[in-house]
Amino acid sequence: QVQLQESGGGSVQPGGSLRLSCAASGSISSINVLGWYRQAPGRERDMVATSTRLGSTKYADSVKGRFTISRDYSKNRVYLQMNNLKPEDTAVYYCSAARDSTGSPTDWGQGTQVTVSS
Repeated sequence: QVQLQESGGGSVQPGGSLRLSCAASGSISSINVLGWYRQAPGRERDMVATSTRLGSTKYADSVKGRFTISRDYSKNRVYLQMNNLKPEDTAVYYCSAARDSTGSPTDWGQGTQVTVSS
């Protein structure tokens, strides 16, 4: 099993930036994909960005060019740099880990709130 702990959420004005961090512990060697998902009130949890063990990344169309996912393998951390934030980015952001070949999340963090408002 993998434990995930997010940090870095908060409130920011439109156009601002935030950096989310997620620390992974437990069965680190079993992780295939680390990623970020988000869930706004009344909506489903959607993929934001993912990063595979080999370094391939994937982004939701709505965040391409604004968000960047990165991994620090030495610290077992994954980051989400979010620039030019928009009100529609407001959501609870969850760190995820996938331990099987499908890449679908098998473990979740507790979530961190990101609010973009003027």
